[in-house]
Amino acid sequence: MGMLETAAHSALKQCLNIKKNDKVLIVSDVPKAEMALVFFKAAQRLSDRCSIFIIPLVSWGYEPCKPMAHLMEQFDAIVLVTSHSLSHTNARRAASRKGARIASLPGVTMETLIRTMDGDYQAVADVSRKIADIFTIGHSGRLTTPAGTDLSFSLLRMKGHADTGLIHEKGQFSNIPAGEGCAAPFHGSTQGVLVVDGSFPAVGKIDEPIRMTVKDGYVTRIAGDKSAEKVRELLQPFGKAGKNIAEIGIGTNPKAKLTGVTLEDEKVLGTAHVALGNNMSFDGKIAVHCHFDGVLLQPTLVIDGKTIVEKGVLQV
Repeated sequence: MGMLETAAHSALKQCLNIKKNDKVLIVSDVPKAEMALVFFKAAQRLSDRCSIFIIPLVSWGYEPCKPMAHLMEQFDAIVLVTSHSLSHTNARRAASRKGARIASLPGVTMETLIRTMDGDYQAVADVSRKIADIFTIGHSGRLTTPAGTDLSFSLLRMKGHADTGLIHEKGQFSNIPAGEGCAAPFHGSTQGVLVVDGSFPAVGKIDEPIRMTVKDGYVTRIAGDKSAEKVRELLQPFGKAGKNIAEIGIGTNPKAKLTGVTLEDEKVLGTAHVALGNNMSFDGKIAVHCHFDGVLLQPTLVIDGKTIVEKGVLQV
């Protein structure tokens, strides 16, 4: 097998624990069909019951139609290899509730897959769970960065989530590559300034930081150069709900690098990400059809007075 085929096989075996009798579905859109076929062929070496479903381009805010959503509910394991994310869709959550083990790889590149599948996912999972637990038991937090981010938020009654890459039990879901601990802040509680200096969807790696004013849980102003204008255009179709502060997370994967692709960027060890839009996957109530993660460099995160990350270095 070539390096890409080996990485796909590792993802299916190590992360999803595909077994001979598992019904496996590979979902792709046309731009990612070549990558999806690599996963399909790798899956056929592990299971006798594999299918592949290719749809047109998955654009920002895409929600699978009912027939596709129903199809997803019929499988034991699903791999989503698409241009943009299906992670925060109703269809994905419904399939998870039915017991499907699901891996999502939006925008994945060959280089990312080969590099990150060579890591220690058990170690990544352990750190991710520690951070998720801290979010769960926490009451309040503050996130700052040298670029100017200064956000305060409440975590009351919110649950932390760990993206571990280990998807062995029914209903489990993760990105590949994985590696983060995160939570949705309590709705309406986030206040302050968010400065995105790492990357943002549709923009890629940031040249000039994007400055956002946050009041009562929503972005109220976006300032900056051409990158800021792209973000305004990206958010415009989704209204106020698209500007909801949906998630705050910390990357835990030492194999991940800042590439301009959100899937990998938000996993980079010691970075933070703040997402806008849908928070239903994090026990929230905002169901808008978008979820955009802005990646922040050298963050300091303090929960209930305890420093969890200091200038990009994990303290747990």
